[in-house]
Amino acid sequence: MTDKKAQNGPSHQEGLRPLEAISKPQDAQGRIASAVREILEAVGEDPDREGLKDTPTRVAKMYLEIFEGLYEDPREHLKKQFSADQHNGAVIVKDIHFYSMCEHHLLPVHGKAHVAYLPGGGRLTGLSKLARLVEGFARRPQLQERMTDQIAQGMMDILSPEAVLVVVEAEHMCMSMRGVRSPGSTTVTSVARGLWQDDYAARMEIMSLLRA
Repeated sequence: MTDKKAQNGPSHQEGLRPLEAISKPQDAQGRIASAVREILEAVGEDPDREGLKDTPTRVAKMYLEIFEGLYEDPREHLKKQFSADQHNGAVIVKDIHFYSMCEHHLLPVHGKAHVAYLPGGGRLTGLSKLARLVEGFARRPQLQERMTDQIAQGMMDILSPEAVLVVVEAEHMCMSMRGVRSPGSTTVTSVARGLWQDDYAARMEIMSLLRA
């Protein structure tokens, strides 16, 4: 079963966050651990029993790791560039695997991002830098629509390409584990910028390469 929700053109506007980094709050680990302890008590558990006594600290460390994208500007990875004199076509990187957290339920989201751009001004960035861009925006409390938009906008901001296309396919545990309980359901979002936003035929050509 696949639930395909595609988006092209204007960016998703719900709850947009700035692309740049935020400052890590003071004593973040201690504050998270205290909150986790309260949650365990609220559901009727004993946070002091053997199996749970170290859980608040473990969870706090985990959250700081999986949300580390909040404390960086992922666009910085794209600033290492080189000449594109020997290449005048599109650059496509497929199957960039990522893990994120749905901001509505704080449950995992996992999937793949596919990115393409048409270099402008004769400049390219390293392929691994595009993967780091995706990872940076994924490691935050996220909406898939927003993340797709942020990846595309980040590429436009730093690379100044003629065109960008980003497609994200992901499974949301908030749909698989709770609520509708529909494991295997996949949500697909896409954002096109520049020439590929306005030229439908060109966009479909690149889309077909992304999904080949």
